[in-house]
Amino acid sequence: MENFGHKHNAPMTFEQVLESNKEKIYRISRVYAVAPLEPQDLFQEVVYQIWKSFASFKGNSGIDTWVYKIALNVCQRSKLKLDKGKEKTVRLDSLQFVPAEVGPDKSQQERYRALHDCIATLNEADQSLLVLLLEGLPYKQIATITGLTENHVAVKMKRIRKLLFDCITPKLA
Repeated sequence: MENFGHKHNAPMTFEQVLESNKEKIYRISRVYAVAPLEPQDLFQEVVYQIWKSFASFKGNSGIDTWVYKIALNVCQRSKLKLDKGKEKTVRLDSLQFVPAEVGPDKSQQERYRALHDCIATLNEADQSLLVLLLEGLPYKQIATITGLTENHVAVKMKRIRKLLFDCITPKLA
């Protein structure tokens, strides 16, 4: 049994799971929210799906991994419904690349904008991997959430980094 996050010694209540995971759920909801889909609506839908599935959680993975999987699935499904017939974009401007205690200078803002533009060129599967990496998750947990092997995640992340580097280098030159 994989154990990312919480130990399964004592069962957690739904309220404890929600309290310890609400920030990450909201961050993911903000990433996938595009008008008219609001982050709060996605957050509520994720919380509802976690509540609905809570009794069936078997502990085959850590509770945090399970929450990430539900959050990504709900957000992607909601966005796909909205994107029918539209160009697929993910709002990655909600991700924080600059430390909050240090205001970005002009060159940092330019780098952030260039990185944001390059991330927007990735396909949705690669964007999801990047979101999980930016959440600070190890490859092993990303693999568990996405259903990929850890090696496949590593190979894809290497490719994503190269795509981003090749995209961003000319923009900042």
